[in-house]
Amino acid sequence: MKILFFCPMWGLGDLPLAEMLEKIKSAGYDGIEFGFEEGDPRRALFISMTRQLGLLTIGQQCYANGADFETYRTSYESNLTWLLSFDPLLINSHTGKDHYSEGQNSELITLAAKMEGSSGVKIVHETHRGRFPFCLPDCLLYVTRFPDLRLTADFSHFCTVSESYLEDQAEALNRITERCDHIHARVGHPQGPQVTDPRLPEYSFALDKHLDWWDKIVEIRRKEGCALLSVTPEFGPAPYMPTAPGTGQPLADQWENNLFMMDLLKSRYL
Repeated sequence: MKILFFCPMWGLGDLPLAEMLEKIKSAGYDGIEFGFEEGDPRRALFISMTRQLGLLTIGQQCYANGADFETYRTSYESNLTWLLSFDPLLINSHTGKDHYSEGQNSELITLAAKMEGSSGVKIVHETHRGRFPFCLPDCLLYVTRFPDLRLTADFSHFCTVSESYLEDQAEALNRITERCDHIHARVGHPQGPQVTDPRLPEYSFALDKHLDWWDKIVEIRRKEGCALLSVTPEFGPAPYMPTAPGTGQPLADQWENNLFMMDLLKSRYL
């Protein structure tokens, strides 16, 4: 099984596009997980440069919005259509809302599945706070309802929502793990979705817990004979990155955190 590593565009958006993509390529990433709002004029240059540099792409749907469900649904479909125009390897979707009804979130999942079928581009749904799979019990509900539902594993959110390392939800987590085709390799903890720096000894327990979860995903995918697993080390900038009081200065380097995670997982899995 091939394991490919993607750099998040999140946190690098202030760089000129060419400089950003060349930096990502030089660092040894296989591609970029990108998010552009609809109509962004950089689309053509982005497509051209990623192809020129040999960078694969994963689209991130995180811009859908609306004051009511119908408005959100229209925005969601429009966002997915926009990302599909980039011809990405797959789309990682922030889908629905934690306060939408099961029927409403199910409608969005069904819509995404229909668009996946017509486009041939896989759409996976991120386990993320505020979305339909924001906690393990709700995620399990939808996994049970939709046998073909596939996920992005960002278990840092589960830690924060449950204020735990999921010790008492092992069976549910195992069932969710079986559905994960993409990993967001960020280390969270019971009081937040991101430790300051995964290299620090005070975060070794949190890192080991996440490594154990990711190991299981890799093992499952390999046993299934899966051709590809994608990983995005996804430590983010402030406010995800803790900052110093009064100055707002980041307490660690987002870029270095993500490079560390990529190098660690390459040495572990490749």
